Amino acid sequence: MRKRSVAWWGVALVSLIVVVTSAWTLWAARGRVVEPGRLPAQAPTTLIVLGAKAADGVPGTYLRNRLDVAVELYRTGRVERILNSGNDSDDAGREVRTMRAYLEAAGVPAEVIVDDPIGMNTAATCRRSAEEFGIRRALIVTQGFHVGRAVALCRAEGIDVTGVIAPCAGCTRLSLARNYLREALLSRPRALLNAAGVG
Repeated sequence: MRKRSVAWWGVALVSLIVVVTSAWTLWAARGRVVEPGRLPAQAPTTLIVLGAKAADGVPGTYLRNRLDVAVELYRTGRVERILNSGNDSDDAGREVRTMRAYLEAAGVPAEVIVDDPIGMNTAATCRRSAEEFGIRRALIVTQGFHVGRAVALCRAEGIDVTGVIAPCAGCTRLSLARNYLREALLSRPRALLNAAGVG
């Protein structure tokens, strides 16, 4: 009976954490998330592209979709500066070098692109965008399950940010389900601690 009670309280606590952190994310991102084709007229012209899996100089599915949005926004004149932020270590697949090479191959001039090779996670990217690169207004592009948290974390660093939803062409249902689950159970609670200056 006691084990059942402990288990029940454990489930209740996890549920409370998920509800609170998800509500925080939704509140912080309200009115600040758009599809690429629906950017407001006065949207920022700096775009932050969050890193993701890359291997052998080839961006993974999630990263490729984010980069394709960046290319389209540049081609249509909506952005003038692109900050690639990710983990550029060899062990991580050299994300940032892969991102730059992809953008340049798609016609984005080298001088438009800025590299942040130690944006190890979303919180670090937002912090470094403000502190190291002096960004005060920006767009940030990532997939829908992630975009609210990205906006919340960048706002916590004082950036006036709008999230741009990248599509997920080629993403498997299993991969998406795993990411949504991880977002709710792990990433959002950790993000709230980051935003509060804890951890």
